[in-house]
Amino acid sequence: MPAAQPELPPDASAPRAPASPPLRLAIVGAGPAGLSLALQAARALPEAHITVFDARPADVDVSADARTLALSQGTVQELSRIGVWDAIERGGRQAPIRAVHVSQQQPTVLWPGAKQPEVRISAAEQGVPQLGAVVSYGTLVAPLQAAWVQAVAQDEHRLAMRFGTPVKGLKPVADGVEVDADIAECHDLVVVAEGGVFAHQPKLSWPDGLSHDYAQTAWVGQVLLADGTSDAADTADDGTAYERFTPSGPAALLPLPPGPVVAGGASGRRAALVWCVQSDDDPVRDLDEAQRLTLLNTIFHPRVGRILQTSPLQAFPLGLNAHRRLVSEGAVVRIGNAAQTLHPVAGQGFNLAMRDVHELLAALKAEAWHTEADVQPQVRRALNRFERRRQPDRLALLATTDFLARSFTWPAPILATARGLGLGVVQQLGPLKRLVARSMMFGWR
Repeated sequence: MPAAQPELPPDASAPRAPASPPLRLAIVGAGPAGLSLALQAARALPEAHITVFDARPADVDVSADARTLALSQGTVQELSRIGVWDAIERGGRQAPIRAVHVSQQQPTVLWPGAKQPEVRISAAEQGVPQLGAVVSYGTLVAPLQAAWVQAVAQDEHRLAMRFGTPVKGLKPVADGVEVDADIAECHDLVVVAEGGVFAHQPKLSWPDGLSHDYAQTAWVGQVLLADGTSDAADTADDGTAYERFTPSGPAALLPLPPGPVVAGGASGRRAALVWCVQSDDDPVRDLDEAQRLTLLNTIFHPRVGRILQTSPLQAFPLGLNAHRRLVSEGAVVRIGNAAQTLHPVAGQGFNLAMRDVHELLAALKAEAWHTEADVQPQVRRALNRFERRRQPDRLALLATTDFLARSFTWPAPILATARGLGLGVVQQLGPLKRLVARSMMFGWR
């Protein structure tokens, strides 16, 4: 039997594949989606160089921004993983959504039941602590921004925050994307997370996609509600979100922490109001606050109780802008409102962005970085995987919200009957209601 041959040491002179440089990731926009991506990417990709650009100066206080965000339970879980949700919860500036109640103002003439059809979904019946939560924009962005600034201070060699630096353009180049900011910088991958609202997005910026003006206006503000004193009105800590379909459009009330709705006003049970109406027949615009209050008390379900006071309301035009693809040539990917603006009827715009963040990180982590001399093939594989995973959920939500938004221009009797029957069917069929509830919490995935 021949003696075993000794194992020879590796030949140090043998040629080796050159190691690729660290991934250079640029994120345009320091809103909640962009900052969430930056914080998670810093942990998931420990060698990547990550730069966040935002036109906002560093000394702007974002904590006072009172715009309302409805967060799904999936989004709350993502924020918990980042490490910011516990602080938000302890601060008492969030309101849990424990139930959702959907109904319509017009009667359903063909409905066989004694009561008009409605959909009631509760966290208890779905086996979860809550269906989601409601926070202000500032309540969410301020701790995310503080966490990112702290991360940059602890790892300055690979993380950067470029406040007060608007990005003027993106140019595909051979080794990635050139970002035109203060100076031209090259990155392997650019994520655009800065989209704005429909009114601020010219149609010319959506050449390869969909653009439709719904000719609707959303009146947004806060209302003070009477405390529940009977079975008809929910108690102040019930945490129910209400959606009401009216002849003019959908109206919604989202639970808020107790407080006043006007400076110096009475403190009590509050809700965020989103009141959508047809722009060419606007029943809200020419009314004063007292008249708006009177009208509001006629449209919501009796379970809401009496609306005592409204804050000044702001008007926002509503429409759809949507890129056909999430990924463009030159390793540029769009998430959130940079990829699409939705009608607020489903309250899912920001949640869609957070699902984008989740899938993009999963696709990037799946690549074995530093195994190829050129990172671009890996970037493109990751982006192809990301887009393939995200399009079904995204397109399903686009179709649903677009259908509902356009439906308010259809003949009212036909629409009311069809929509009412649909609500009744969802409520009666347990598996269908569970599917709807899961899509609200986690998307169509």
